[in-house]
Amino acid sequence: MNQVLMLNLRKPRKQYKLKVMTYNDQVLKELMVWQKKMAASPTMLDRLSKRVQTKVNGYIPEKVHGVITATIKQMVKGVLFGSTYTTKEKEGLRSVLDTEEAVKRTINTYKNTAAAEGGITGAGGLLLAFADFPILLSIKLKMLFDIAVLYGHSVKDYKERVYILHIFQLAFSSQQQRRVVYEQIKDWDHKKALLPDDVNAFDWRQFQQEYRDYIDLAKMAQLIPGIGAVVGFVVNYRLINKLGNTAMNAYRMRLQSELIETEAHH
Repeated sequence: MNQVLMLNLRKPRKQYKLKVMTYNDQVLKELMVWQKKMAASPTMLDRLSKRVQTKVNGYIPEKVHGVITATIKQMVKGVLFGSTYTTKEKEGLRSVLDTEEAVKRTINTYKNTAAAEGGITGAGGLLLAFADFPILLSIKLKMLFDIAVLYGHSVKDYKERVYILHIFQLAFSSQQQRRVVYEQIKDWDHKKALLPDDVNAFDWRQFQQEYRDYIDLAKMAQLIPGIGAVVGFVVNYRLINKLGNTAMNAYRMRLQSELIETEAHH
């Protein structure tokens, strides 16, 4: 017995190499969770949430719906054809960590701006609450253009602006529609080559109709008298946070192969 014990003690110990999780590891892990969520089938809660949002939507006067549709239509046209948000050049190459630190600072700035704006307009009654809708759209767009630039994409390319519009849909659609949009942006660098080179050939009418059917239903609760101020402050903050998180993962997805390759060399 003692001899066996002596022999076991003399065996060399196994060498265990502790792998420290890098920031790229963390990004890949978060991205995989997000991708799984985007591709998931709608749950019972998702369907219930959609019914509640639709009911809230029904309290809004039809005239208001018409103005909102027109606002979104102009927003889509402005993004595709305009130059309002395309004045900034893309950033130079930097590490993923440095890039995302800058992105997170940008998102925090826009969250605070949107919350303050929503609180003020929400407390000002129906007229100001209604004015908040196009203002918030503008804030969201400006943030997305800034994020795109930080990730190294040129927003002067209209195909990159189409990607930004898809991020909008991805953030605020029902789960059923989210799955459709997610499939549209997977392997985007290949799919964007299939888009027409002429921006005027893009079917923006169909896009704006799909966008109008699903976008910002929760935000419309700000138009209900009595709760506008609370909704304006809290919901604006949360909507910007949700959009920022969606944008980060949408651009991470385009970096995925590069991230995997980088980790393979560690």
